[in-house]
Amino acid sequence: MAPVFQSSLPYDPALRPLPGIQLTEMQAWLHVDDAFAGQMAERDRLLATKRDKVVALHPDAAEAADELLDLVLSLAYPGAVETVRRADGQDVAIDRSDPMGTLGRLVQEDLILLQKRGEEHHLTAAVLCFPASWTLAEKFDRPLGAIHTPVQPYDEKMAKRVQRLLDGVQTGRPLWRHNALWYETAELFQPKTEAVHKEEPRRTRGQFFRSERQCIVRLPTTKAVVFSVHTYVIPADRMQAPSDGKS
Repeated sequence: MAPVFQSSLPYDPALRPLPGIQLTEMQAWLHVDDAFAGQMAERDRLLATKRDKVVALHPDAAEAADELLDLVLSLAYPGAVETVRRADGQDVAIDRSDPMGTLGRLVQEDLILLQKRGEEHHLTAAVLCFPASWTLAEKFDRPLGAIHTPVQPYDEKMAKRVQRLLDGVQTGRPLWRHNALWYETAELFQPKTEAVHKEEPRRTRGQFFRSERQCIVRLPTTKAVVFSVHTYVIPADRMQAPSDGKS
């Protein structure tokens, strides 16, 4: 498949260094950009050929997954009942027996469900078509602290800050931030195991700039937290951006 690029970012990647948490509105949560058709085609392909690598659902998360599907439909496809027509003209059936798989074909965002168990949130469901150097199978059903084990800045102090953030996010008041990454290839599906991640040298400026618009949303009924990721990829020669290599 040919590389899929956006023509620009909806924010300045040089502003508000990490963590850079900001408030947004529910109507501004899900984005459709000029790479929609290409990214959705790749999502369709991955869901058809690598489903076991991009979709996960714990039985305890079934109710939250259903609620997330309803929320996304209400915002992106209001009034839809059995099928939706995407912006690229593709018709997608709403499969209530497969909420995460269906969500993966509706929006550009990867969607990850986090539910509180004890003192920490655990990753209990996801559709993750565009991982940036991590693997869903290794993170599924694990707490945040374990999920971030290979990330160097993620120490105990950072873990407590992130947990307070998830505990504090309010229904109808989503939060967002962005990161700045450099890659040598433009592929959207770039999983890596924790072992490989630990051994990799610090990433410097590469051929392709990759930025994730990450949002945190509280579901009103189940109170689960949604971590969404909208991935942007732009060739390095088309933009200037900081090469911090952080995630």
